[in-house]
Amino acid sequence: MTPEPLPFPADADGWTAFATERPAARIALVHEVDQRLRSEADLTAAERLDLWNDADIALSEAMNEAYIVSEAHPDAGVRDVAEQQVQAVESLSSARLLDRELWRGFADAAGQRLDDDQARLLHHVLRDFRRGGVELADAERERVRQLADRDTELSLTFSRNIRDGRRQIRVPAAGLTGLPQDFVDAHPVDDDGMVTLSTDYPDLMPVREYATDRSTRLALVGAYNDLAWPENDAVLAELLEVRAERARLLGYADWADYETETRMIGSGSAIPEFLDRLDAASLPAAEAEYPVLLERLRRDVPDAGEVTIADFWHVLGAIKHEQYDVDAQLVRSYLPFERVAAGVLDVTGRLFDVEYVPVEAPAWHDDVRTYDVVRGGDRLGRIHLDLHPREGKFSHAACFPIAPGVTDRVLPEAALLCNFSRGLLEHDEVVTFFHEFGHLVHDILGGRHRFARFSGVATEWDFVEAPSQLLEEWAWDAGVLASFAVNAEGEPIPAELVARMRTADAFGRGLEVRRQLGHANVSYRLHVDRPADLQAETERLYASTSPVQPLRGLHPYAGFGHLTGYGACYYTYQWSLVIARDLLSGFGAGLMDPEAALRYRTEVLERGGERDANDLVEAFLGRPSTFDAYRDWLAGD
Repeated sequence: MTPEPLPFPADADGWTAFATERPAARIALVHEVDQRLRSEADLTAAERLDLWNDADIALSEAMNEAYIVSEAHPDAGVRDVAEQQVQAVESLSSARLLDRELWRGFADAAGQRLDDDQARLLHHVLRDFRRGGVELADAERERVRQLADRDTELSLTFSRNIRDGRRQIRVPAAGLTGLPQDFVDAHPVDDDGMVTLSTDYPDLMPVREYATDRSTRLALVGAYNDLAWPENDAVLAELLEVRAERARLLGYADWADYETETRMIGSGSAIPEFLDRLDAASLPAAEAEYPVLLERLRRDVPDAGEVTIADFWHVLGAIKHEQYDVDAQLVRSYLPFERVAAGVLDVTGRLFDVEYVPVEAPAWHDDVRTYDVVRGGDRLGRIHLDLHPREGKFSHAACFPIAPGVTDRVLPEAALLCNFSRGLLEHDEVVTFFHEFGHLVHDILGGRHRFARFSGVATEWDFVEAPSQLLEEWAWDAGVLASFAVNAEGEPIPAELVARMRTADAFGRGLEVRRQLGHANVSYRLHVDRPADLQAETERLYASTSPVQPLRGLHPYAGFGHLTGYGACYYTYQWSLVIARDLLSGFGAGLMDPEAALRYRTEVLERGGERDANDLVEAFLGRPSTFDAYRDWLAGD
């Protein structure tokens, strides 16, 4: 059987049905599978696993389809019904792991002969049952079920409030001083002499980097730091309590311990140990960099007592321009969106030996561009690129799986939801584009597996970011950039400018790691300590982690979307970066080296989750991963 891509509705009226009927049909299929698993006592272990896989496919399809509709569809009513389906699927998934009849069938089959893939799946299934609470007493099992459902409800509410929390400010026209002319032209002055700015990335990122009027930067970054507040204050407080109680009932010290059991790091207590290691590694560089930033800020604001997060990117950009001869506005003149989008497709196509064939097919919005991923005439999967902001859409940048790739059954399908400008991009946005595309190709290239459980980005969660962080490096390569980064006169970005960009990028790296360390501390400490005053503790954590200070009295935790999906484990980004910097050493012959690319594709990406992440890394590098490359990178080497 040749799997076909997902058929999206061709008209607006079909989307409500799509978001309700398709998930409902898959939920019905799961119930049928579960009834067979309960009633057919003579099933072998292999037969049980095949049935469980059928249910996994159905649950993944129901969840992923409803989830992307809830985050991306332009109609709020459609988003709402899709969100209800997400909650229904999550509830069913949790309830199945509390079902003793289902569990007993697999537990009793544990001694039967299985091949390696089957044995790995059985191990994961039994672990999931245990972590779901199946072995608890009846009253505790019921309480765990209630808590799991409440976690889903609160997480969806938290994300919805961020998605719908877009803010606008008005500043005097003079407040746009320093911003690129195309930005100024796109923001007309109203009858009161004011300009409206939003917290969408195409406004936020240029303002925080280029606006020489500090009050403009403070106002917009301040608005962004209060996204979804006060709505998410009570939501987050309850979510933290729900997770803590659930962890305790399941026998874990705290939510971090629960989450890390299935990850590379291994335990919750290892998180602060890892963060301490990052602290020690980044502190010398940060202590050397911060006085340079403060001195530069005081040239514009003589009485400035500290560099705030609203100053960070602007002052860093000024230093890189003045000391390293990197003019960010000149760089962006080589990065028109359409050229960048085409370049990302071209570069990754050559790197991974695939072709992206445009497809005229319905999607949830006219902005969506759809491509089949093809190699040698064989369709490997389908991708959807939804890359510009709009009201009600997911407001950051992420890859969303849609269909889990299962050999000869389901074509892998995934989408990028980003918020890029339609004009010129910042180089940081190009880096983000490559990063998110790294998730996308991982999901598609890893989408040929027998079991849905191991398909796509199915490795340990603290490895998931490593392939994406690795692909960021292609956005810093002069040859790669010259293949698509071209200015209005048709001239490619000069290699010497890219060389200066790379040199300048090393400055501020310690402070950036401290910023990420702040996020990781907030993620971990809020879940483990559950402070009564979320605002005060979050502000304290940020202020004590980095010399670059938070804006006082604001509520960035309310818009910190990773607190739902990543929970206590934002450390993941730096953990993965340690691995990504090491993986880069496998491309010693050049980033476009076909031999290294083939080995990386086959040993890491195409493996999906069929092996542990440490084994994937060792297969590619020929040795276990080390901290050395990350330490060298942090030192600017």
